[in-house]
Amino acid sequence: MDKSKNEMREWLETIAIAVVLAIIIKTFLFDLILVDGNSMMPTLADGERLIVYKAGYLIHKPQPGDLVVFRYPHEPKYNFIKRVIAVEGDTIEINNGEVLVNEHPLEEPYIMEITLGDFHKRLVPENTIFVLGDNRNNSKDSRSEDVGFVPVSQVKGEALLKIWPLSKIE
Repeated sequence: MDKSKNEMREWLETIAIAVVLAIIIKTFLFDLILVDGNSMMPTLADGERLIVYKAGYLIHKPQPGDLVVFRYPHEPKYNFIKRVIAVEGDTIEINNGEVLVNEHPLEEPYIMEITLGDFHKRLVPENTIFVLGDNRNNSKDSRSEDVGFVPVSQVKGEALLKIWPLSKIE
């Protein structure tokens, strides 16, 4: 009987350790998110699932080109995923379909069409980032008053890896 009690105890300890490790990993290191919508086409499609690395931005701030997940400012229970275009201290402008960062045109092989609408030159405030969806003309992003410049404190992490559907793993 003692042997079966010890074996049961070992199983319970193993399960408890696994649960604690899963909670730590989900809370501090990685998260799984579902892409909802087409604002990041063609880079990300509706229904894809991504692994988000949460710990990286504890060490450094988001950088231009990163795909970040952040809380939607007006409804924090919703997550948005967008591309970082400019960071604090940069100037950002959209003029005649061209995105200018620090007065230099941004090369954007990931967008499908010219960006409609202008965005007058502004300085990205301290501890914020300017984000745009890759599907510019169908994206609610930093150009919108609802989103604006995103506080770095609202960034949950960087999208690292597509894991679903399996055919799209990158």
